Amino acid sequence: MLISTKLYLLRRERNLTLQALHLKTGIALASLSSYERGIYAPSLENLCKLADFYGVALDELIGRI
Repeated sequence: MLISTKLYLLRRERNLTLQALHLKTGIALASLSSYERGIYAPSLENLCKLADFYGVALDELIGRI
């Protein structure tokens, strides 16, 4: 599964808007949107923030599991 798809599904499973995710993680709203649309890949720092926030392993987030 693509990172963009995984990020979208994790957010939707938790009934979060992009704005709410932005407020909870501190990651720019435009960046989050770009990640979910597959325009840009998240930096390692932001991947770690998102994995921690969602409570998943980094390997799961990037599709290795």
